[in-house]
Amino acid sequence: MAQVFKPYANTLARASIVCLGLAAAGGLGFLDVLHKSPYVRYTREPRAQPIPFSHKHHTNMGIDCRYCHTTVETGAFAGIPPTQTCMNCHKVLFTDAPILAPLHESWETGRPLKWVRVHDLPDFVYFNHSAHVNAGIGCATCHGQVNEMPLMWKEHPLFMKWCLECHRSPEDFIRPRDQVFNMDYQPPANQRELGQQLVEEYGIDKANHRMTDCYLCHR
Repeated sequence: MAQVFKPYANTLARASIVCLGLAAAGGLGFLDVLHKSPYVRYTREPRAQPIPFSHKHHTNMGIDCRYCHTTVETGAFAGIPPTQTCMNCHKVLFTDAPILAPLHESWETGRPLKWVRVHDLPDFVYFNHSAHVNAGIGCATCHGQVNEMPLMWKEHPLFMKWCLECHRSPEDFIRPRDQVFNMDYQPPANQRELGQQLVEEYGIDKANHRMTDCYLCHR
Protein backbone atom coordinates (compact mmCIF):
# COMPACT_ATOMS: atom_id res chain seq x y z
CA MET A 1 0.00 0.00 0.00
CA ALA A 2 1.35 3.41 -0.96
CA GLN A 3 2.31 5.81 1.83
CA VAL A 4 -0.53 8.31 2.43
CA PHE A 5 1.53 11.09 3.95
CA LYS A 6 4.85 12.28 2.63
CA PRO A 7 7.82 12.56 5.03
CA TYR A 8 7.51 16.32 5.15
CA ALA A 9 3.93 16.04 6.51
CA ASN A 10 5.30 15.76 10.06
CA THR A 11 7.16 19.01 9.60
CA LEU A 12 4.02 20.69 8.25
CA ALA A 13 2.00 19.39 11.21
CA ARG A 14 4.51 20.75 13.72
CA ALA A 15 4.69 24.08 11.91
CA SER A 16 0.88 24.26 11.85
CA ILE A 17 0.69 23.69 15.59
CA VAL A 18 3.32 26.38 16.24
CA CYS A 19 1.55 28.85 13.92
CA LEU A 20 -1.80 28.11 15.54
CA GLY A 21 -0.32 28.69 18.99
CA LEU A 22 1.30 31.97 17.89
CA ALA A 23 -1.95 33.10 16.28
CA ALA A 24 -3.92 32.33 19.46
CA ALA A 25 -1.37 34.14 21.63
CA GLY A 26 -1.33 37.08 19.24
CA GLY A 27 -5.13 37.22 19.20
CA LEU A 28 -5.32 37.18 23.00
CA GLY A 29 -2.63 39.85 23.19
CA PHE A 30 -4.52 42.01 20.71
CA LEU A 31 -7.75 41.67 22.70
CA ASP A 32 -5.91 42.60 25.91
CA VAL A 33 -4.44 45.72 24.30
CA LEU A 34 -7.81 46.61 22.80
CA HIS A 35 -9.55 46.16 26.16
CA LYS A 36 -7.10 48.59 27.78
CA SER A 37 -7.13 51.08 24.94
CA PRO A 38 -8.80 54.52 25.08
CA TYR A 39 -11.14 53.29 22.33
CA VAL A 40 -12.76 50.85 24.77
CA ARG A 41 -12.10 52.58 28.10
CA TYR A 42 -13.06 56.08 26.85
CA THR A 43 -10.01 57.60 28.56
CA ARG A 44 -9.29 61.21 27.61
CA GLU A 45 -12.29 61.18 25.32
CA PRO A 46 -15.09 63.67 26.15
CA ARG A 47 -18.52 62.07 26.37
CA ALA A 48 -21.47 63.65 24.59
CA GLN A 49 -23.78 65.41 27.05
CA PRO A 50 -27.15 67.19 26.71
CA ILE A 51 -25.23 70.41 27.43
CA PRO A 52 -21.45 70.69 26.75
CA PHE A 53 -20.71 71.55 30.37
CA SER A 54 -17.22 72.93 31.01
CA HIS A 55 -15.70 72.15 34.39
CA LYS A 56 -12.77 74.40 33.46
CA HIS A 57 -15.04 77.40 32.95
CA HIS A 58 -16.93 76.91 36.20
CA THR A 59 -13.97 76.08 38.45
CA ASN A 60 -12.01 79.03 37.07
CA MET A 61 -14.91 81.20 38.21
CA GLY A 62 -14.24 79.99 41.74
CA ILE A 63 -17.14 77.52 42.06
CA ASP A 64 -16.23 74.79 44.55
CA CYS A 65 -16.70 71.12 43.61
CA ARG A 66 -19.14 70.68 46.51
CA TYR A 67 -21.53 73.30 45.20
CA CYS A 68 -22.66 70.85 42.51
CA HIS A 69 -21.52 67.53 43.99
CA THR A 70 -23.27 68.05 47.28
CA THR A 71 -23.00 64.55 48.76
CA VAL A 72 -19.35 63.84 47.99
CA GLU A 73 -18.36 64.25 51.66
CA THR A 74 -21.24 62.29 53.16
CA GLY A 75 -22.40 59.67 50.67
CA ALA A 76 -21.22 56.94 48.35
CA PHE A 77 -22.40 58.90 45.32
CA ALA A 78 -20.97 62.39 44.75
CA GLY A 79 -24.27 63.61 43.31
CA ILE A 80 -25.22 65.07 39.95
CA PRO A 81 -26.62 68.58 40.29
CA PRO A 82 -30.35 68.99 39.60
CA THR A 83 -31.62 71.67 37.24
CA GLN A 84 -32.36 73.90 40.23
CA THR A 85 -28.65 74.09 41.09
CA CYS A 86 -27.78 75.24 37.58
CA MET A 87 -30.65 77.72 37.52
CA ASN A 88 -29.44 79.41 40.69
CA CYS A 89 -26.99 81.18 38.38
CA HIS A 90 -28.55 80.79 34.98
CA LYS A 91 -31.79 82.50 35.87
CA VAL A 92 -29.79 85.68 35.36
CA LEU A 93 -26.64 84.60 33.50
CA PHE A 94 -26.63 83.75 29.79
CA THR A 95 -30.41 83.33 29.79
CA ASP A 96 -30.65 83.59 25.99
CA ALA A 97 -27.66 81.40 25.13
CA PRO A 98 -28.75 78.70 22.64
CA ILE A 99 -26.34 76.25 24.25
CA LEU A 100 -28.42 76.41 27.45
CA ALA A 101 -31.77 75.75 25.75
CA PRO A 102 -31.97 72.17 27.15
CA LEU A 103 -31.44 73.57 30.66
CA HIS A 104 -34.31 76.05 30.38
CA GLU A 105 -36.53 73.38 28.83
CA SER A 106 -35.77 71.12 31.79
CA TRP A 107 -36.64 73.95 34.17
CA GLU A 108 -39.92 74.72 32.44
CA THR A 109 -41.09 71.13 31.99
CA GLY A 110 -39.76 69.63 35.21
CA ARG A 111 -38.00 66.86 33.29
CA PRO A 112 -34.43 66.33 34.52
CA LEU A 113 -31.49 66.50 32.17
CA LYS A 114 -30.11 63.09 31.23
CA TRP A 115 -26.42 63.50 31.93
CA VAL A 116 -24.08 60.72 30.77
CA ARG A 117 -21.93 59.37 33.58
CA VAL A 118 -18.26 59.59 32.67
CA HIS A 119 -16.95 57.53 35.61
CA ASP A 120 -19.35 54.60 35.63
CA LEU A 121 -18.06 51.54 37.48
CA PRO A 122 -19.51 48.05 36.93
CA ASP A 123 -22.39 47.02 39.17
CA PHE A 124 -20.18 44.49 40.96
CA VAL A 125 -17.87 47.24 42.23
CA TYR A 126 -18.76 49.25 45.34
CA PHE A 127 -17.18 52.69 45.58
CA ASN A 128 -17.80 55.24 48.30
CA HIS A 129 -16.81 58.84 47.58
CA SER A 130 -17.08 59.99 51.19
CA ALA A 131 -14.74 57.23 52.40
CA HIS A 132 -12.03 58.42 50.02
CA VAL A 133 -12.57 62.14 50.58
CA ASN A 134 -12.47 61.76 54.36
CA ALA A 135 -9.36 59.59 54.05
CA GLY A 136 -7.51 62.43 52.32
CA ILE A 137 -7.71 61.30 48.69
CA GLY A 138 -8.00 64.32 46.43
CA CYS A 139 -10.49 64.66 43.58
CA ALA A 140 -7.66 65.01 41.06
CA THR A 141 -6.11 61.70 42.13
CA CYS A 142 -8.91 59.78 40.43
CA HIS A 143 -10.52 62.33 38.15
CA GLY A 144 -7.44 64.16 36.89
CA GLN A 145 -7.12 67.93 36.50
CA VAL A 146 -10.85 68.57 36.14
CA ASN A 147 -10.21 72.30 36.40
CA GLU A 148 -8.41 72.10 33.05
CA MET A 149 -11.08 70.09 31.23
CA PRO A 150 -13.29 72.14 28.88
CA LEU A 151 -15.36 68.97 28.49
CA MET A 152 -15.33 66.11 30.98
CA TRP A 153 -13.40 62.96 30.20
CA LYS A 154 -12.11 59.94 32.12
CA GLU A 155 -8.45 60.43 32.94
CA HIS A 156 -7.75 56.87 34.17
CA PRO A 157 -9.15 53.52 32.98
CA LEU A 158 -10.24 52.59 36.55
CA PHE A 159 -8.81 49.07 36.38
CA MET A 160 -8.65 47.13 39.64
CA LYS A 161 -4.84 47.05 39.34
CA TRP A 162 -4.83 50.87 39.27
CA CYS A 163 -7.03 51.07 42.39
CA LEU A 164 -4.86 48.56 44.23
CA GLU A 165 -1.77 50.70 43.73
CA CYS A 166 -3.32 53.23 46.08
CA HIS A 167 -4.85 50.66 48.43
CA ARG A 168 -1.49 48.96 48.89
CA SER A 169 0.45 52.21 49.38
CA PRO A 170 -2.00 54.95 50.46
CA GLU A 171 0.88 56.98 51.90
CA ASP A 172 1.99 57.76 48.34
CA PHE A 173 -1.33 59.39 47.46
CA ILE A 174 -2.93 60.70 50.65
CA ARG A 175 -3.01 64.43 51.35
CA PRO A 176 -4.27 66.65 54.19
CA ARG A 177 -8.07 66.77 54.27
CA ASP A 178 -8.11 70.53 53.78
CA GLN A 179 -6.36 70.00 50.42
CA VAL A 180 -8.71 67.32 49.02
CA PHE A 181 -10.58 69.80 46.82
CA ASN A 182 -7.50 71.77 45.82
CA MET A 183 -7.03 70.85 42.18
CA ASP A 184 -3.59 72.48 42.05
CA TYR A 185 -2.17 70.60 45.07
CA GLN A 186 1.32 69.19 44.54
CA PRO A 187 2.73 66.44 46.77
CA PRO A 188 5.59 67.75 48.93
CA ALA A 189 9.12 66.41 48.76
CA ASN A 190 8.49 64.41 51.97
CA GLN A 191 5.22 62.91 50.67
CA ARG A 192 5.95 59.41 51.94
CA GLU A 193 6.80 60.62 55.45
CA LEU A 194 3.75 62.91 55.52
CA GLY A 195 1.61 60.16 54.04
CA GLN A 196 2.58 57.67 56.74
CA GLN A 197 1.63 60.23 59.39
CA LEU A 198 -1.73 60.88 57.75
CA VAL A 199 -2.44 57.16 57.36
CA GLU A 200 -2.13 56.80 61.13
CA GLU A 201 -3.98 60.06 61.87
CA TYR A 202 -6.93 59.17 59.63
CA GLY A 203 -7.16 55.62 60.99
CA ILE A 204 -6.51 53.83 57.70
CA ASP A 205 -6.21 50.13 58.52
CA LYS A 206 -3.31 49.10 56.31
CA ALA A 207 -1.58 46.66 58.67
CA ASN A 208 -4.30 43.97 58.59
CA HIS A 209 -4.55 43.97 54.77
CA ARG A 210 -8.11 45.23 55.02
CA MET A 211 -7.34 47.72 52.24
CA THR A 212 -6.84 44.84 49.79
CA ASP A 213 -9.63 42.59 51.06
CA CYS A 214 -11.90 41.57 48.17
CA TYR A 215 -14.99 42.34 50.26
CA LEU A 216 -14.02 45.98 50.57
CA CYS A 217 -15.02 46.70 46.97
CA HIS A 218 -16.93 43.57 45.90
CA ARG A 219 -19.94 43.17 48.18
